[in-house]
Amino acid sequence: MDFASSYLIFLLLVFFSISPCFSDPRSSVAALICSNVTSTASVRQSFINSYLSAMDGITPIVHSKRFAEVIRGTGNATLFSLGQCMDDLSTTDCDLCFAQCKIQIVRCLPFQRATRGGRVFLDGCYLRYDDYNFFDEALSPVARTVCGVTQFGGNQTDFAANRNQTDFAANTNEIMRNLSIEAPKNNGFFAGFVGGGNSTAYGLAQCWDSLNTTSCSMCLENAVSNIGSCLPNEEGRVLNSGCYMRYSTQKFYNDSGSGNASAGGNGHQTLAIILATTSSVLTAAMIIISCVFFWRRKLKRMRKERAQLGALAATVNKSELNFKYETLERATNYFHSSNKLGHGASGTVYKGILPDGKVIAIKRLLFNTRQWVDDFFNEVNLISRVHHKNLVKLLGCSITGPESLLVYEYVPNKSLHQHLFDETNARLLTWDMRYHILVGTAEGLAYLHEESELRIIHRDIKLGNILLDENFMAKIADFGLARLFPEDKTHISTAIAGTRGYMAPEYLVRGKLTEKADVYSFGVLLIEVICGKRINSYPQEPSSILHLVWNLYTSRRLSEAVDPTMEGRFREEDAFRVLHIGLLCTQASPELRPTMSMVVKMLTDESSNLPSPAQPPFLNSNTEIPSVPFEIFRPESNSQSSGNSMTVTLLDPR
Repeated sequence: MDFASSYLIFLLLVFFSISPCFSDPRSSVAALICSNVTSTASVRQSFINSYLSAMDGITPIVHSKRFAEVIRGTGNATLFSLGQCMDDLSTTDCDLCFAQCKIQIVRCLPFQRATRGGRVFLDGCYLRYDDYNFFDEALSPVARTVCGVTQFGGNQTDFAANRNQTDFAANTNEIMRNLSIEAPKNNGFFAGFVGGGNSTAYGLAQCWDSLNTTSCSMCLENAVSNIGSCLPNEEGRVLNSGCYMRYSTQKFYNDSGSGNASAGGNGHQTLAIILATTSSVLTAAMIIISCVFFWRRKLKRMRKERAQLGALAATVNKSELNFKYETLERATNYFHSSNKLGHGASGTVYKGILPDGKVIAIKRLLFNTRQWVDDFFNEVNLISRVHHKNLVKLLGCSITGPESLLVYEYVPNKSLHQHLFDETNARLLTWDMRYHILVGTAEGLAYLHEESELRIIHRDIKLGNILLDENFMAKIADFGLARLFPEDKTHISTAIAGTRGYMAPEYLVRGKLTEKADVYSFGVLLIEVICGKRINSYPQEPSSILHLVWNLYTSRRLSEAVDPTMEGRFREEDAFRVLHIGLLCTQASPELRPTMSMVVKMLTDESSNLPSPAQPPFLNSNTEIPSVPFEIFRPESNSQSSGNSMTVTLLDPR
């Protein structure tokens, strides 16, 4: 039984229930976030006046409409504010919750040093103010994942003895995915559950009414990717700029979807008694209708996927790309584990030998999801049309067997990641070898961005996707996330996908994708290759290797950042120049980053002048901040944070 069927039966059971469900304002604080301290007294006073006016104006609108956007003040004192209640709260509970919001958010506004930004997440409502128009902002670098304190097998309760950890985790992941799909189609709100008994996972998702459907989906997809970090805790929340998502072992939401009025106990009981006489007929009818509806929807989806696959199959079968499944199966000794070269998010890669003795690499994708069709079509459609010495060549594919297969040229020296972080292999990577690998990678990206007949953004440039041939020449691989960039577009707005640490700040925060996202990723990769360290090599420090290289650059000691395994066998001026180029590629502003063709020129032409880089975004193990790092202040022991709630205050030192 799928989620929709389960949810329908759930609604029927609630609808015919005799016992009324009393509401709850859910006014527990999930997080308080403050930022941007006002610098001057005159601006501070004007901004406080705008704040007070906005708070006066927003309350009656939230009371009547449950959502409000209010702008007050002018010039430097302009303040934007947004408030909303969850859709399942009654009007009374909404008023109570929002009143608590206004009490809590004052903590962001100490009058001796007023902040220009603050937001408070309660479990039933949300309030934010800031000095810029954030109304359509879905994601931000100060998003928070807040996990409950009780875990499976914890000391507080023997949760593992009463619940199946694996089942609960699976149910939680399923309800979160369902919420991210259903909420955008339901005016930004959805609540429900998956499972039964002690392994039931309850969930709620709410997008703020200022977001459109696309932004709501993007926000909730991001929340789903983060909330899994709370498992196996009994409760978890993701608090994004544009949405809220929560799961729990206990039912915490109200059954009323609109929340416009409280349910009266006597009226509800009377209605239930009247409806009880026809419950059997209605239940049977609803089950039949739902089965027909879901069967037709599934049939429609299958027809659509078959049509897409059929079009692809027709194209492949008429081309030289077609391989027989049986041929590839025998080439890998029936995908024996001894031939396995590696495993990634998009599939497993095996070494194979064709009957003519040619060695190949075969990527094996499971044929069981819609995502398979998208990824497979993406790789075949894009890679088969581009050819460059620094790109892994696609030789063909097979879609006739029980699973889909992609056939590539075999690259014998594996990935740059495997060489760089193996002590023995790293010593073999001399300065000249690393330099030529970086130049080759840059040339491959320049071809994708500017020289091929297509304009392609790779989206996942990292050490693991740079393969090395027998001569240690770089080959860019894995185009499963690549996107075709229309010539008439300045950027693409898309769901965020990639690898943490390599994603450009404008893409991570706003989903804004351009070629400059690849440039940023290349800059990170360049610094890793020269320094011999991962981007997050300092988990106990507040910043990343970018911070280290930037500090050494400002003191003109960049050669100290070079991988010590090279034992000084390089020219200091060469190291300074290459790392300088890496800093140019990782500047926070995409407009300041060079194009990949400019990067190639800077790497190969020592006479070309290099501009001074601007400060890169500082990174830490949790998030990526596009400008200045935030200082995190934990609440004291006497704060209002208790139970499964946690208050986090962030102050921008500017």
